[in-house]
Amino acid sequence: MIFVVTGSRQYPFDRLIEGIDQLFAEKVIAEPVFAQIGNARYVPRHFSFTNFITQQEFLEKINEADLVITHAASGTVMKALRADKKVIVVPRQRKYGEHIDDHQIQAARAYSDHGYALAVFDMVNLGETINKIKEGNIELRRWENKDPLSIANLIDGFIAQTWDEKNSNKASLKRGAKK
Repeated sequence: MIFVVTGSRQYPFDRLIEGIDQLFAEKVIAEPVFAQIGNARYVPRHFSFTNFITQQEFLEKINEADLVITHAASGTVMKALRADKKVIVVPRQRKYGEHIDDHQIQAARAYSDHGYALAVFDMVNLGETINKIKEGNIELRRWENKDPLSIANLIDGFIAQTWDEKNSNKASLKRGAKK
């Protein structure tokens, strides 16, 4: 079973839900899917869903799943990794009105760059990414860290470094303009 998670943010994540529905229509996905779709406006036609679930139901679905496809919220990703699930992270993006900023892009890159999950930034790549996991063509690292904050610290460090580099470049440009 594939468990799809969009979280409970006020912003809909229709891009992911529509993408999963499209993959059903194209027969890329044939196995059962259950999705927690949050505030999505799009109503799936090809798989079971609910808007919101309890924490207990969430943990049950994680445990039932072979694959978790989720937004880049650290709590959701970590619960899936701790349950030893394969994870595809599809970050919410500001340009689509899915969040207020693009911090989920940095989080998805951190998970992917460290080999814990696969990241999909463009829905056109989701089917291929699912197939790589199904066919065993990708090797993901198992989460074995006993420090529950280590991945959060890793992501925080990655975001801070990216932020510092970005602001450093802006400062250099401003200094150059004043000369």
